Amino acid sequence: MGPDDKICYCYHVPYRKLWSYARREKLQRPSQLSGCLGAGTGCGWCIPILKRIFEAAQSQQAQAPSIEMSAEEYAQSRKAYIQSQARKNSF
Repeated sequence: MGPDDKICYCYHVPYRKLWSYARREKLQRPSQLSGCLGAGTGCGWCIPILKRIFEAAQSQQAQAPSIEMSAEEYAQSRKAYIQSQARKNSF
């Protein structure tokens, strides 16, 4: 995934914005990334990625951690996640 690809699809928050926010704000907890345009407060799909971004920023890595899938694969995985959540909640 590239720096301008969306991580939080609910609120359209790109990777670059989350990474910059995490490094600039010197966060204490991963949940504080929600202060960046509400990331992670919608469906919850992006929370594992937000945690990785937080951990990398805490260790003061020079670059954002890589996500080993394309933006299309990420979007398709999120779609499957949303559908599975809808099925769980329909019972």
